[in-house]
Amino acid sequence: MSDEKVFKYKLDFYYQSALIYLVTLILYGGIRGNIGEGKFEFILLGDPVMYFIVFFVLISFGSLILNYLRNRRLIIESDSIVFKNRFRERRVNLKEIEWMHIGREAHVQTAGKFQVIAFKLKGKRRLFRIRLGRYERSDALLREVKKIAGTIPMGRRRSWRRPRNKRSSRQ
Repeated sequence: MSDEKVFKYKLDFYYQSALIYLVTLILYGGIRGNIGEGKFEFILLGDPVMYFIVFFVLISFGSLILNYLRNRRLIIESDSIVFKNRFRERRVNLKEIEWMHIGREAHVQTAGKFQVIAFKLKGKRRLFRIRLGRYERSDALLREVKKIAGTIPMGRRRSWRRPRNKRSSRQ
């Protein structure tokens, strides 16, 4: 554990969504509220839209708290990559990696040339994906993974499209 780099999972999205839903709740409650006789009454009961907004506020704060408590981290050591959270740890030795791909993800549009790092373990069908935008210091993470990729064969990610039907050639 002499040369380990720790990258924490970003919670920015969860903070922003919780804040946006809370502001929406306050604004909607303020607009629908009653101002009369020198006092302001915040409407909550009896309005189905308010229930809907409260539901989203609770879900967004719940997911923020859950992800904060999980404390997810990606640790890059000299001989392994460790996926760690508060409850478990998954260690992938670099010798177990069959191939690695650094590039873009077809269906995800984010800024930046490199969005995802995919690698496959020997003897396993499952791919591991590290989405760079989800971790703090993504540029440093990319540099570290490129160092690792220099020692591992680069591979093209498998196309998930089904092969064309060859019935038309039989006619």
